[in-house]
Amino acid sequence: MANSITSISGRVTDKQTGAPIQGANVGISSLKLGATTNNNGEYTLTNVPKAKLLIDVSRMGYKTLTQLVDLTTTSTADFQLEISVIEADEVVVTGSPILGKNSKNSTTIETVTKKDLTQSGATNIIDALKSVPGVSQITTGGAISKPVIRGMGYNRIVTLSNDVKQEGQQWGDEHGIEIDQYSASKVEVLRGPASLFYGSDALGGVINIIDPTVPANGNFSGQFASNYSTNNGLTANNLQFQGNTNGIVYRLNGTYKNAMSFKTPTERVYNSAFNEDDLSGMVGFNKSWGFAHLTYSRFNTKIGLTEGERDNAGNFVDVDGNPVSESDLKSRSMFLPFQHITHQKLTLNSNVNLGKGFLKTTASFQNNQRRELEDSSTDPATYFYLNTYSIDSKYYFEEINGWAPVFGISGTIQNNSNKGEEALIPAYDMYTGGAFAYVKKAWNEFTLDAGIRYDARKLNAKQEYQFNSFNNSFSNISGSVGMTWQLADKLGLKANVGRGFRAPNIAELSADGVHEGTFRYEKGNVNLKQETSLQFDAALNWEGKYVSSSLNGYYNFINDYIYYQNINNEQIDVNGQLYPVYSYVQGNSALRGLEFSLDIHPVDHLHFENSIAYTRGTNNETNTNLPFIPQAKLINTVRYDFEGRKDASISKIFVSAGFETSFKQAKVDPFETTSNGYSVLNSTIGATLRSASGKELLSLYVAGRNLTNTNYIDHLSRFKEIGIAGTARTITFGISVPFSHQH
Repeated sequence: MANSITSISGRVTDKQTGAPIQGANVGISSLKLGATTNNNGEYTLTNVPKAKLLIDVSRMGYKTLTQLVDLTTTSTADFQLEISVIEADEVVVTGSPILGKNSKNSTTIETVTKKDLTQSGATNIIDALKSVPGVSQITTGGAISKPVIRGMGYNRIVTLSNDVKQEGQQWGDEHGIEIDQYSASKVEVLRGPASLFYGSDALGGVINIIDPTVPANGNFSGQFASNYSTNNGLTANNLQFQGNTNGIVYRLNGTYKNAMSFKTPTERVYNSAFNEDDLSGMVGFNKSWGFAHLTYSRFNTKIGLTEGERDNAGNFVDVDGNPVSESDLKSRSMFLPFQHITHQKLTLNSNVNLGKGFLKTTASFQNNQRRELEDSSTDPATYFYLNTYSIDSKYYFEEINGWAPVFGISGTIQNNSNKGEEALIPAYDMYTGGAFAYVKKAWNEFTLDAGIRYDARKLNAKQEYQFNSFNNSFSNISGSVGMTWQLADKLGLKANVGRGFRAPNIAELSADGVHEGTFRYEKGNVNLKQETSLQFDAALNWEGKYVSSSLNGYYNFINDYIYYQNINNEQIDVNGQLYPVYSYVQGNSALRGLEFSLDIHPVDHLHFENSIAYTRGTNNETNTNLPFIPQAKLINTVRYDFEGRKDASISKIFVSAGFETSFKQAKVDPFETTSNGYSVLNSTIGATLRSASGKELLSLYVAGRNLTNTNYIDHLSRFKEIGIAGTARTITFGISVPFSHQH
């Protein structure tokens, strides 16, 4: 890749009418650089290396266009977009180290846009992804959601933010994802093993939260967003802006959220209030040699821990056994017990032209402080203090006869200590290293990719509290082979075989105590083996003018799958209170299932979207069902977009309505209880207001969830154990005001 630079400019127009498209995003994802077209559909990108680069062009209501442009021979590129209601071929970065069209990626990836995230009415970023087929969530009220992909969660799912693997205390049921939901420009969800690229913990999939691209030189943009939800009085406000001045780029993002306890159809749930304040900033360079961005983020939240204690009349009581008042139920204050989580992260991302290829490196430091306060609002009962140092580096070679090889190395050092009065896990040091090689080749109608990886992990637990010291080491070889084949003009096939692995986490190996907020006593097993998996995944995709559909099936063999059980209804007395004992066990298991989607759009602005996802998990050794497998889910949504005239003050109105149906879950582990099926009705209406010149002034939306006020308990709700139902009818009002300046 040559080190000389150039600029690229051109126009984006409607393919059918030839009219210029204002507000289209023209981006080079590999450089984290983008531009927005002006009133005439024109764009300019500067400080671009003279090389073959993949450029993606997107605009709401149009099909995303991806095109390889050779900037060694040209400095202009015009693009024509086709109207479409389906975003099926977007550029993705999660599935492999090489950017490419989704249709050319052998793994199954779904993209959720920023507008989808904002207008979902969700209370956190994982909650906003639950409509993706195959994605579920373990919930603890409205504040905490843990991702589950195809029946796997906890340390089997990697969450990436700004190219960094998020490292908190993700082994815990009531430990959420410490990421600001407003910071993302989009989210990619990879369903299936990704150990090849991310090592241990990517056995089930990846959620990649992607930061916005920086604007073109001389440009400045930003957005103010605010919403209010009726159920728990949630107020959320976010302000973000970013700019580029002669290749010096910057971004600032801030969010504040505050909510009282949420309501079910029958009651308001005591001590489920929460608040959150987030701040992040980035400064860096986009120059001829590549880019370097330094980002700092701080996530801070306090969340009430509902224990569900009641009096003889069935009313909630506080920690002293006193009935709670109506003012307490509607209070935004934290009552005991509650948790206070602070997560700080400092990241340096760089992409440097080196030789005929380029070197992409991400170095990061994370500090996670999780305090669980039971008897005092100042002295934590448990206090986990986790530091994580990580580095990931990949070298992208120049293509050799169409083959695009990548080599990568990564390493992590993790130190966890206890600063509370008691401890559930011991202090430990963990060292992880890995290396991989990957190659991809694309022909006209066929692509092939393959890779291999080696990982090693060493964990040293310390003697303290009730714990004895121990040392464990794990290592494994992972790999995958995948292909895509365009069988016909509208019909495509994907297939992938992947081997993954996961080392046991610290809780599975050593937990010994009552886990506050989980209603149980947890007991680890230091002799647990690592999990290894072999998954077969295949998908058929049809992209027609009026009908689009996909069918995806998978079968995942997992040796030594780890989960916990309440064996023989064992209980233990702790300070006069009985707790069920959950012990970690393992056995050779299998997870299999399918996802099917069908989108019918007989006219451009009307679409009927349908999806169904089903997962089944069994322990093959005992012929029993695995625990915590999500209910099969069917989603049916009708949406209509009133496009309107471009020069109208209200140029776009949309309305959608749909049912989410979760079916009965009767295939449960022996210690679980079955869960009944249920349906909830959701609806959203929104509008975009524009100036006479066509510039977007603001967007408004109203989102309704569970409009029929259905009384239900989801199978993966942690409140199921204490008989607390899901969230009642909720109406969310939102506004978004963009602002920008173009040079």
